[in-house]
Amino acid sequence: MTVTTIDLLRHGECEGGSIYRGSTNVPLTAEGWQQMQASVDSLLAVQNDADSLCPWDRIITSPLQRCQNFSRDKATEWGVPVSIEEGYREMHFGDWEGRELNEVWRSDKEAVKLFYSDPENYAPPQGESASLVRDRLALAWNAMMENHRGEKLLLVQHGGTIRVLLTWLLKMPLAGIIQFNIPYAGLCRIKVVEDKKGQSFPSLIFMNGSDLQ
Repeated sequence: MTVTTIDLLRHGECEGGSIYRGSTNVPLTAEGWQQMQASVDSLLAVQNDADSLCPWDRIITSPLQRCQNFSRDKATEWGVPVSIEEGYREMHFGDWEGRELNEVWRSDKEAVKLFYSDPENYAPPQGESASLVRDRLALAWNAMMENHRGEKLLLVQHGGTIRVLLTWLLKMPLAGIIQFNIPYAGLCRIKVVEDKKGQSFPSLIFMNGSDLQ
């Protein structure tokens, strides 16, 4: 039996305010950086190996700078490798990219309601559908599991991709993405147990919680 542990970390607060940022490549605010630091510190404080600087074997990150910059900094600090994976980038919101949430709700209310109620069949205008996001996340996840089986990984990405990934791993409908509260710098842990026959069984160990053992 092989166990792979993946800690999913969302990026912190970003510059630009409350917008559909998707592929809009904006940096973290100072507060956002501190939020992420506080989240990893909470894990480091309870790591089992007190002699180890870092409990992770590798950091894997979205290519967008709000994830990548923090990941590269921590990888250098901890002396662990970092991989930039295109498949973990945030959903592209099409015509909504870079626009304030409230403004989009006012100007395109029906399309927004359709997207949130049925993301499998409705996408943002000219944007990426949730089903396409799920498919590329599945490819990235399966490649990660093949290449890093048995490791402890820190996977730094986005609120949207974490929600979609959780629905896929837990075999939920895509409409379930609105049920997950993933705050800035929110942490989730997934453990994947692989049996002798090669079958994998992912489990959600905690979500925005502190049961870190």
